[in-house]
Parts: sequence; structure tokens; C-alpha cells
Amino acid sequence: MDLGDCYRLLGLRSGACFADIKASYRRLAQQYHPDINPGDSKAKEKFIAVTEAYKLLLQVIPQQETALASNSPVVGHQPTKVTRKETATKEKPKEKPKPKPPSFSEIEQRLKWKTYEHLQQFLKERRFPQAISLAEALAQRLPADAEVRQWQAISYQIWGRALIAQKQPFKAKIYLKKALKTDPHNKSLCNEVQRDFQMLEQMF
Repeated sequence: MDLGDCYRLLGLRSGACFADIKASYRRLAQQYHPDINPGDSKAKEKFIAVTEAYKLLLQVIPQQETALASNSPVVGHQPTKVTRKETATKEKPKEKPKPKPPSFSEIEQRLKWKTYEHLQQFLKERRFPQAISLAEALAQRLPADAEVRQWQAISYQIWGRALIAQKQPFKAKIYLKKALKTDPHNKSLCNEVQRDFQMLEQMF
């Protein structure tokens, strides 16, 4: 697998930055994880391919970033003379800083990832209504968070696919449309939902 294939598997352009690679991998890994798609061999193959592409890029990207860092100019400095007065001041024991209380954003992040763990557990146990309620509640609390929006859309899509298997086409269409509306710029998700709609047309 060459680097071009790796970028394409992750839905990125060649030369994408590390942050974009990591974000794309996490989204695709969540979508195709075997625990979320039990018995789906295509999803498992996609998950393996995406993971291999991510690992390969991890071996290349840090090397490039290190090379750039090593080429940056280093500004030299002259050692400064330290007087006895300054030395005496430096030798005084420093007071231990008091631990700061966690900021609001830190609390929100902890809540976000704790909720994500519960969401994954609900999806794994096929408790779809609970998973969707949890995702919607988190989206209301963090409306500007793109990752939370992705989780919510994927939950809708997985529930829609389960409803197709249960032969509930009308309800399945509702949740598949919700998935598209929640994260309309997610090309990978849009392609999956389109395939689900095609499956609906063939079955019903």
C-alpha cells in the first residue's frame, strides 16, 4: 500500500496534516468498528484497511515534522553573569504551587469522553434508542463540537440499518435522513446512507 492509497482510504488529500489524519481515522474507525457492525465482513475489511493506512502514515508524518523542526534556525544566546545577590535569591526554596481547580472546558471534555464510552457500550449491546438519546443529549450540551455531531449521525445511521433488518422501512428512512441532516459534510457517512437507501428500495 503506497502513501497515496493511505490518504485515499482515510478520505484525505495527499499531504494532509497529522491532525486531519488522526481525526479522519477516529471517525472511520468508529463507523466501521466490528463491535458496531457485528457480522458485517465488509465493515471489518474496511476497518482493517483504514487502520493499516493510519499506522503507515504515522510512520511517515512524524519523520517529516521532525525534519522541518531540525531545519528551523536556532537563535544562540550569550551566558549572563550571575551576581551573588541573584544566586542567593535563586537558592531560596520555592513554594509549591497550589493545584488549580479544573476549568470548565476540562470538565466538558471529561463528560464528553465518558459519554462516548457509554454510547459505544449501548451500540455494542444494540440498545439503539438509549444510544440515540445519549448522543442527542450530548449534542445539546456541546452543539459546536464536530466529533459529537459525527457520533450522533453515526448512531442514527446504525439504528436506521438495524430497522431495515427488522423490516421497518418507514422508521428506517426517518433515521437515515436524520443521519444525513446531522452531519451533511461527512462524505463517507453520506455514501453509507445512500447504500442503505438502495437496500431499502431493493427489499421493499
